Amino acid sequence: MVAHRGASGYRPEHTLAAYRLAITLGAEAIEPDIVATRDGELVLRHENEISGTTDVADRPEFASRRTTREIDGVKLTGWFTEDFTWAELSTLRARERLPQIRPASVRFDDRYPVLRLRDLLQLLDEAPAAPGTGQPVRLVAEIKHADYFASIGLPLDELIAAELSAWSAAQPGRLIVEAFEQTVLGQLRDRGLTADYVYLLEKKGSPADLVARYGAAALSYAGHLTDAGLARLRAAGIHGISVDTALLVKPTPREAGQPGSAWAPIDEGLAASDLVTRAHAAGLSVFTWTLRPENRFLPAPCRIGTAASAHGDWWRYFTAIMRTGLDGVFADQPDLALEVRSAL
Repeated sequence: MVAHRGASGYRPEHTLAAYRLAITLGAEAIEPDIVATRDGELVLRHENEISGTTDVADRPEFASRRTTREIDGVKLTGWFTEDFTWAELSTLRARERLPQIRPASVRFDDRYPVLRLRDLLQLLDEAPAAPGTGQPVRLVAEIKHADYFASIGLPLDELIAAELSAWSAAQPGRLIVEAFEQTVLGQLRDRGLTADYVYLLEKKGSPADLVARYGAAALSYAGHLTDAGLARLRAAGIHGISVDTALLVKPTPREAGQPGSAWAPIDEGLAASDLVTRAHAAGLSVFTWTLRPENRFLPAPCRIGTAASAHGDWWRYFTAIMRTGLDGVFADQPDLALEVRSAL
């Protein structure tokens, strides 16, 4: 079980409090998102645009840094990590990214600083073994916007290899590296970084690195999930895939259970795809993101009431996901995912 950005359902994500709580709750791995500062420090933020996860918009000394950028084909206006040195960024404080959904977490706003990757490594080195495995808590390092950062002179493959190579070589099996861009995974493998490599896939669209190279002819995420696509990933040295939960379990489509359909009914109103079976046949492990209990993140058959922030029938949904036979889940509330897993 991977704690998604720490115990981000209870504390502002990517903070020391979120990571520590995840370990206390029994997480077997911690997943940070990694971006870079202007001076090449690797920092832990959901995105390089940080107005939604820090107090930067309230800091008058940084008002002039507000700008508009195009990141992976999307125009964004805000404040970006690559416009700050680490010394500047370290003065900011983290905030809850989903305040309307998780108001209880808002009370921890502005208490915790932004962290670097090296800060998390120190925490992991000091952490006790995960109770469920008896093994050290693993690191699942997600690389964000590698193609974009390379275009502005901040090659994340070089920076991450320099940061993680010695740490990973000293404890084989503890590092997983994942990205929505296969290019950076190959670059890190070529640099000799000891890790399991996992390719992240959206339910629609195409990878940013392939779009930058091939434009409209870029292979879509769906194209990677065909039998031929999965075989190509394994042949390229990818160890696993990590997909949106909707690619594994969703409200029962009309064609579910029909000859030739990829979907089979598994519970009242829910159906599971054959993706896990096909990926395993190709030699790939399968993970999914992200298990969350709030109605906003649950399929319609599992919602209770109309409030987006209210907890729905998360037990039923988490159970359905885990019964697909996949190899691991990402969860914002590690304890809830572990509770369901222990009951299977």
